[in-house]
Amino acid sequence: MTYRKGLVLDFGGVLTTPLIPAALAFGKREGLPEGTLLKALYLDEEMVRRTEQLERGTITQSRWNTEAAERLGVAPENLMGRIFADLRPEASVVAAAAAARRAGVKVAILSNSVGMTPWNLYAGYDLEDYDAVVISEDHGLRKPEPEIFRLVLGMLELAADQCVFVDDSPQHLPPAAELGFATVYAKDSPQTIAELEDLLGVSLTEEG
Repeated sequence: MTYRKGLVLDFGGVLTTPLIPAALAFGKREGLPEGTLLKALYLDEEMVRRTEQLERGTITQSRWNTEAAERLGVAPENLMGRIFADLRPEASVVAAAAAARRAGVKVAILSNSVGMTPWNLYAGYDLEDYDAVVISEDHGLRKPEPEIFRLVLGMLELAADQCVFVDDSPQHLPPAAELGFATVYAKDSPQTIAELEDLLGVSLTEEG
């Protein structure tokens, strides 16, 4: 078996704890009826478009906050930060990424942005420790567009068939696979790490 030499990681939901439970906890804190948040953010076509614009950097997080707040009936101040206040580093995956780099694997982050002000999703995660970081708003591209995968490959100076891509959003995986990436659907951190060890041929846990 030929092991992969590059690892491309989604950020939110892969290097952090899962997004949906954090968002649901916000809904409870705000006293929103069950299902209100997910319906407003993920099923409202106009709000989905606004989120895509945010990911491309064509609207600000503050504007997104204002429009989402109107749909939810909550205060707009730092809404994105309040929605995801419960996110924490997914320590085992952060450690696995560091172990991969120590073993000689090139490791990149490929993230659809949620804006960086007033709330910065990436604060405190030491992005400078990675070999490449592609945040969608900086390039006017977003997953699952093939161009953004090609961009991170160019930064790593690797071919797709030398790399693994990990994401917790299954719709982002097929375009990467079509380019030649091995793909891992991040549903459970121990399983994700086990799959990566098989694909990279290195131990990514202290016990290993």
